[in-house]
Amino acid sequence: MDPNTSRKSSLVIILHEIYGVNDHINFFSDIMNKEGFEVLCPNLLHREPFSYDQEDTAYHYFMNKIGFNKSLEEVLHTVNLNRKKYDFIYIIGFSIGATIAWMSSEYEVDGIIEFYGSRVRDYVEIEPRCPALLIFPRHEKSFNVLELEEKLMTKKNNTVEIIEAEHGFMNPFYKAYNSSKYTKCIKKSIDFLSRIEEGTGIR
Repeated sequence: MDPNTSRKSSLVIILHEIYGVNDHINFFSDIMNKEGFEVLCPNLLHREPFSYDQEDTAYHYFMNKIGFNKSLEEVLHTVNLNRKKYDFIYIIGFSIGATIAWMSSEYEVDGIIEFYGSRVRDYVEIEPRCPALLIFPRHEKSFNVLELEEKLMTKKNNTVEIIEAEHGFMNPFYKAYNSSKYTKCIKKSIDFLSRIEEGTGIR
């Protein structure tokens, strides 16, 4: 697919982790941009990013001062502002951003990809209206990934992938980074979005 032609009217909205718009999000944005997508990275924290050694502080800041519902409203506002400009709008999220991406799948977006959205387990009642690729690491501390997979696989628009890795494996700047799984998931993500644009289905 020629990125200069067929992807000219595709927007990817990238949603960050608890840390904010940091080195990882900027790196991933460059990857998607080079693939021919327009990219937006809303700063849902409305502040400078936290460092990785501030994990607890970042988590409490998001949960107590921001929250999923407020973030979802902001993301949907961004979608609405750009809806007429693009043929396709996708949302890709990591961790808390992944859960927000999952929540947005009920609205006017064309596809979502979520990486290790731990809190998706709190929103299993959602029925996505668009193709959804949900990628989880096999190893999560706070919940049973395989039990969640069973619940999510019942939904018609879902593709669920379990990767033999740990939470954060897509982040080249984080201790859990796994380069081979990262490369595999980048390819899987691009293929997923390409199939949406080509209308060839998600499975």
